[in-house]
Amino acid sequence: MDNPILALSQPPQRPSLRTVAELLKPITWFPPVWAFACGAVASGQSLSDNWALIVLGLVLTGPLVCASSQAVNDWFDRHVDAINEPQRPIPSGRMPGKWGLGIAVLWTGLSLLWATLMGTWGFVACALAIALSWAYSAPPVRLKNNGWWGAAACALSYEGLAWLTGTAVMLGGAWPATNSICLALLYSLGAHGIMTLNDFKAIEGDRQMGIASLPVKYGPVGAARIACLMMWTPQVVVVALLYQWQLPWHALAVLVLSFLQWPLMFKFLKNPVERALYVSAFDVPLFVSGMMVSAWGLRQLNAVGVL
Repeated sequence: MDNPILALSQPPQRPSLRTVAELLKPITWFPPVWAFACGAVASGQSLSDNWALIVLGLVLTGPLVCASSQAVNDWFDRHVDAINEPQRPIPSGRMPGKWGLGIAVLWTGLSLLWATLMGTWGFVACALAIALSWAYSAPPVRLKNNGWWGAAACALSYEGLAWLTGTAVMLGGAWPATNSICLALLYSLGAHGIMTLNDFKAIEGDRQMGIASLPVKYGPVGAARIACLMMWTPQVVVVALLYQWQLPWHALAVLVLSFLQWPLMFKFLKNPVERALYVSAFDVPLFVSGMMVSAWGLRQLNAVGVL
């Protein structure tokens, strides 16, 4: 008869479904899904007539592309996570062997296959987002080793490319208008600061593994200042553009939302390490609300034939 104590001490042969779900981090799917929705709204096309296409895009950006990037990152960050987050699926042993890598490759393939349903530009944007996710985590490129480049790759993938994908697929594969591209890039720049917030919880492991994240490179206070500046400045530029495009009420709404972030940022600057997750929880919703307001502004321009 098998020894039950010995059986419990042996590592699992395969991960449980719960462990796989933890690897794919559903909580991280919101930003690209929201950005895709913003792009779809900004396109000016009928949302009700294209609901099936929108659903396909939401699945692509969240449960597929974003999930694959999380699996890729966890596999190549397993040594760092062993220091910072030893309870994660791979360093804890709950995902044995090369299961993590296998899931990352499988989800990448599924994402590319699904993206063929999104038209030419939708597929191109998806492929670029996936390439950035692998470049962010995997050697020899490993953009994560440089805080500036790593955050930029994530921000562009999660926000800008997801926004442009949403617009492109709604336009039947046509290239988005300049106005939409400008907002997508500006909100990507703002998301650079948001991505930096995630690095505060990993300072010790990053320092030991030679990863020059902004909190490691400039210290917690210096990185907090950079993050706040990167988050707030692009929103001010968005306000100016919306006003220039004869959308004063949308501009005012985005301006108010940006100023509501100030009290949160001031608290963050006083205690960056302790307050990073706090800012993510309460500041980011204000940021992404401004994104949607801006998207509806572009939709209004489409309605009157300005774009």
